[in-house]
Amino acid sequence: MEQYEPDRPAPAQAAPARRGPGSGRAAPTRRSLLRAGAGTTLALGGLGTLAGCGIPAAGRTQDDTAAEDHSAREKTVNFSNWPEYIDVDGSGKRHPTLEAFTRRTGIKVTYTEDINDNDEFFGKIKPQLAAGQDTGRDLIVLTDWLAARVIRLGWAQKLDPANLPHAFANLAEQFRSPEWDPGHAYSYPWQGVSVVIAYNKKALDGVQVKSVSDLLDNPRLKGRVGFLTEMRDSMGMTLLDMGKDPGKFTADDFDAGIARIQKAVDKGQIRRFTGNDYTSDLTKGDLAACLAWGGDVVQLKADNPDVDYLIPDAGYITGTDCMLIPAKARHKTDAERLIDFYYEPEQAAALAAYTNYVSPVDGVRPYLAKIDKSVAENPLILPDKATAAKSHAFRLLSEKEETAFEEKYAKLTGA
Repeated sequence: MEQYEPDRPAPAQAAPARRGPGSGRAAPTRRSLLRAGAGTTLALGGLGTLAGCGIPAAGRTQDDTAAEDHSAREKTVNFSNWPEYIDVDGSGKRHPTLEAFTRRTGIKVTYTEDINDNDEFFGKIKPQLAAGQDTGRDLIVLTDWLAARVIRLGWAQKLDPANLPHAFANLAEQFRSPEWDPGHAYSYPWQGVSVVIAYNKKALDGVQVKSVSDLLDNPRLKGRVGFLTEMRDSMGMTLLDMGKDPGKFTADDFDAGIARIQKAVDKGQIRRFTGNDYTSDLTKGDLAACLAWGGDVVQLKADNPDVDYLIPDAGYITGTDCMLIPAKARHKTDAERLIDFYYEPEQAAALAAYTNYVSPVDGVRPYLAKIDKSVAENPLILPDKATAAKSHAFRLLSEKEETAFEEKYAKLTGA
C-alpha cells in the first residue's frame, strides 16, 4: 500500500454527478431541520439543561478528552455527516474522494449519513461524551454554533497541526478567525453557508427588491415573502439591514430586530417561516422573494431562469459546518489526515462542485473550472474579494443569551 504523501495530489477524479434542487445539502433533511431550537429542540440544546440532567456545564480538561490513538494499526475513520453532503458518482452509491483517500493512504472510511439535525444528533452523543466514553465516531460535522458548544464543554480533541499541512496553508482568509475556536485548534470548516435574498422575477412583476427592508415593508409583496426558521440567519440579515453588526449586537438590538419582523408578521407581509422548503414556493412563484441559502439558489437558478438572487448592500450572513474529532475517538491521526485531504484543492473542488456551497479552500478555482466553469465563476461558491468583504458572522452567544434569543424567535415564528 502506498505511503501518505501530503504534497502529492490524488489522481484526478471524474466530475461529480450534478443534482437538482431537491437533493444534496440543500435537501429538506439538511436545512429545514437545522435550526437551533424552538420548542423541543431547546430542551436538548441549552447548557443549563445539560447541567440539570447531571451533565456538567463546565468543560472537561484536554487531558480528559484524549484517547489512545489506534490509527497506526487499525487504519480506519468512522465519519458521521449530513445526508448527501459529499460528492457522489453517477450511480449515487460511491464517493470518489473517499475512495481516492483510501487508495492513497490505506485508511478505510466508514461513512454514515446519520446527522439530520444538530440538536437531535447532539442529544444522541452527549451522554457518551459527558461520561468520557467513545461515541464510535472519529469525525463529525456540526454547524458552527453547536461546534462552539461542544468545544466549550471540552468534548472535542485538540488537533495536531503537524497532521494538517494543507488545512493550515489553504484555509481561505474568510474562515481563518472564528471567535469560538481561535486558530482552529479544534475544528476546520467542511463547507460555508451564505444567506442571500432570492426572488422569482415573474412573481415580482416589476417590484424592485434590493434589501431586507423591501421584504419587510413593500406592500406590493404582502403575503409573498419568506423568512427562515433559523434564528441566526433571519435575525442576522435583519440586524445588518438595521445598520447593526451581527458580530457585536446587544440584547436591545436583538429585541429591536424581533419587533421589526413581528410588525411584518402582524400585517401579513411574511407568508411563512421555512426551512429549505421555500425552494418549491419560490419556483412556483407563491413566494416572490425570501431569505435563502446560497447552495439552494445555485441549484434553483440553474433549473429555472425566473429565479435569481441578490446580496444586499448592507451585507449578508455566512456560517460554517465544521469537522471535529470527538473526545475519546480511537483514530485521531487518521481523522486528521482525512481533514487535511479535503484541504487539497483538487478534493475541495470535487466537493464544492457537488454541494454547491462555499468552499473554504484557497486555490480551488482552477480545479473547479475543469469540472464546471460556471460553478468556478459563481460568487456563492467561490466568493470574490468584494463578495467576501460583505460577509458577516453571527456572534457567539452565551448560554443565557442562546436560551433567551431562541425562545423569543420561536414565539415570533409560532414554532
